[in-house]
Amino acid sequence: MSDSVGRFFWCIRHNRVETEPELCPAKHRIGPFASADDASHALEKVQERNEAWEAEDARWTGER
Repeated sequence: MSDSVGRFFWCIRHNRVETEPELCPAKHRIGPFASADDASHALEKVQERNEAWEAEDARWTGER
């Protein structure tokens, strides 16, 4: 049994929530998430984190 049973993933290849047993390869997935709703918002979470990291980098280098 895989450790991803009962977990949800966002497939960036098919733009959908996936669970076992029909998961795309790991290189196409974001997750795991606790719920299908959380997984469906994966790209928003990625964007939020990227923006926060970019702001921190800019602060660190004195650009802001």
